[in-house]
Amino acid sequence: MKQALLLCFNLFIVVQGLAQSAAVNKYDLKKKRLLIQACSMYLYNANQGAIDVDSSVVLACQAYKIPVSLAYDEGFNSGSGLIGNDLIAKGNTISAQKFLAKTKNEDRIKLLLQLGNLYLFKPGTQPEDLQKALKYIKEAVALSKQLKMKKLEHQSVVLLAKYYAQANNPAESKKYFTAVISDCRKQNDKPELAAALDAQGMLLSNLDPEKEKNLEEALSIYTELGMEEKRIEIYMKITTIYFWTGKINEAKKRLYQNLADLRKIGFTHEQFGETTISYIELNMHNVKSALYYALKSVKRMEAEKDYTLADIFYTRLGNVYNTIGYNEEALELYNKSIEVGQNTLNSGTWYKSFFSAVAALSMKGKNKEALAYLNSVTLKYPPTNAFDKMSVAFNKANCYIALNNTVQAEKCFKEMEIYARQLNTPETFREVVHGYTLMALFYAESNRPKLAKLYTDKVLGLRTKFNNNYDSDLLQYLLFKNDSLSGNYDGAMRHFQNYKKINDSILGTSKKKEIEELKIAYETLNKEQKIKLLSEQTKLQESKLQKSKLLNTVSVWSLVLLLVIIGLLYNRYRLKQQNHSKLELKEREINLKNINLRHLLDEKEWLLKEVHHRVKNNLQTVISLLNSQSAYLDNDMALSAIKNSQHRIYSMSLIHQKLYKSDNISTINMHSYIIELVEYFKESFSTGQRIRFEVKVAPLELDVAQAIPLGLILNEAITNAIKYAFPEERTGMIYITLEESINGHYLLTVADNGIGIENKGTETKINSFGMRLIQGLSEDIDGDFTMEKDNGTILKINFLPEFPISKKFEGPEQRREG
Repeated sequence: MKQALLLCFNLFIVVQGLAQSAAVNKYDLKKKRLLIQACSMYLYNANQGAIDVDSSVVLACQAYKIPVSLAYDEGFNSGSGLIGNDLIAKGNTISAQKFLAKTKNEDRIKLLLQLGNLYLFKPGTQPEDLQKALKYIKEAVALSKQLKMKKLEHQSVVLLAKYYAQANNPAESKKYFTAVISDCRKQNDKPELAAALDAQGMLLSNLDPEKEKNLEEALSIYTELGMEEKRIEIYMKITTIYFWTGKINEAKKRLYQNLADLRKIGFTHEQFGETTISYIELNMHNVKSALYYALKSVKRMEAEKDYTLADIFYTRLGNVYNTIGYNEEALELYNKSIEVGQNTLNSGTWYKSFFSAVAALSMKGKNKEALAYLNSVTLKYPPTNAFDKMSVAFNKANCYIALNNTVQAEKCFKEMEIYARQLNTPETFREVVHGYTLMALFYAESNRPKLAKLYTDKVLGLRTKFNNNYDSDLLQYLLFKNDSLSGNYDGAMRHFQNYKKINDSILGTSKKKEIEELKIAYETLNKEQKIKLLSEQTKLQESKLQKSKLLNTVSVWSLVLLLVIIGLLYNRYRLKQQNHSKLELKEREINLKNINLRHLLDEKEWLLKEVHHRVKNNLQTVISLLNSQSAYLDNDMALSAIKNSQHRIYSMSLIHQKLYKSDNISTINMHSYIIELVEYFKESFSTGQRIRFEVKVAPLELDVAQAIPLGLILNEAITNAIKYAFPEERTGMIYITLEESINGHYLLTVADNGIGIENKGTETKINSFGMRLIQGLSEDIDGDFTMEKDNGTILKINFLPEFPISKKFEGPEQRREG
């Protein structure tokens, strides 16, 4: 039965692969080119540079049954028909070369460019291919100059620059790119300028700052011209730079923006961005988001019937399951990925799934089985590059450690190091660092501190070299062990706390339920597919029964009666199953909507916090502007007014700062707010020990609509007390209390032991605007304001707290229960 299901699954994948071109046919030429770029970039990055860019492009075109020429002929192919293109697309280069002899002028240049592209961008280009490419490109350059066709001349020279880059002559390449870019600037030809900047930028290393500079200028031009598909493509390329240079937060932010941009133009192949977000979130220990986007990418792949690269998406989902401890489910997904990768388009990633499957077996404690599996697969499919060879040695070492075979483990680590030294790119940084981390930890556990420190320094050195802030629970645990061995117990404690923090964040208690819900949703989807396959099998069996009926003529009447009865029973069963399936489908839809709504709520809360952050920054800017303005004023009254305004603005700015830093974005903790506000006044008025404060504030939470007026009231009351209650440098106390009074009311009191408000001349000194402001703000919060003298001045505000928005919608019963 299991073999039958596996056969059906393979048939399902093949059928979907044949039908997949329908998902691409809905796109126009611009979107097809965007699809090639999105897919090829993802393939190149997923393989971490193990395949070249040209091979990635070819694989992407094969996956979607799109001519490879569309990836390179954008500058001279508008989609209206290109002479000789059908011959080149079919691989009939001999006929295309013969046809070239019959062409003239513009048609000849375009055919020359097509042949130049064909030989230049062949995967694994050979020297003879480069020579043919150079011959066609030089002729295209000469002919376009002769005919004074500027656009085709630019295309030809850019292709010549690409040739020199392929031929490892960067100086000549840069010379021709510079010539085209300068000419485009002179001619003010913005589309050609953007294309040339893009072409040069893509040939530079991700570590070269000129790459980002070129692409940013191209992005600006495409944005100005309204060429949305090209703008999105360049935006994706810049995001890749951030990804590989360690700016992970910026890369993640841009990936979210990229998904929004793709939706706006009706581009539905968003799974490449979603699975990349899942990878980033997993490495940042955000397991819930990682699982959400891994499941989303798989569902979108299935919705688009785009199974050609299914091995990558199944691996990503398996990695999340493996991290959170669902090793059985992860192993099933890895095996699924390997099966798909070997039976459809080989994107080069199934080998990573094989390594992940070995890791899953090891995590389950089946290390002997993992080693046997590793040896059998590598015997049948030997690793072909340094990265895969390093991974084989690393996985063997990991298994031997678990089996307490330290001799074999060290031998494998030494082998791993040989290949790790050959990998010196941002694309392989994470795996190399992880390998060295485990190797250093192996020596630390073996009580060999010198070797442990040697490989720990390699890890830290690589982080510095690639300017990457890589961190993991394993690295923090290694640093803890190193510090323990060297007697640095303070450092050891700090690193152990970091280790626990990262480790606990991977699967906190609060996340388990949500992860289970997402997992169940995916498993339900898989079961639905299996039910569909079983249903198709049932139909085949029914067909066989009908044929058997025709052959068994002797028992025709008995068989007819039997089939009628079976048919009625089956019909009843099918009706029951259909009703049950409809109910299950509805339930899944509701669950999925709840998950999406929860995710949207998280995003909205983040945006609201960002608003508070920006409001705080704007208020701080206003304070700075007022401070700058005061430098040009001589009028004491004006300076005092500006200083008072600064204090008022700061009291509001502090509230927005608290909201931004707090997990609760609807209420303010008045205790911490008032303490911080008082500290501000101490520093602003330089009271020193002359005026002291006594603050007694209950741990109360107030809605922001009441917190801001109360902050302004405190500002006015404290300012007046400091300025006027203690003349002639007297010493004194200012008392501030906020506590719950009777009937659910809150009472704010600001008192001092100064000269009091009724002393001669005091009333004229007190800022009448400030007192009116206190009265007005008290009315705004429906509070009762009183002021009296008792060994000083006492201001009291008695008010009823207002519930936050989230509590306003609760009924009375719920409020009492809370």
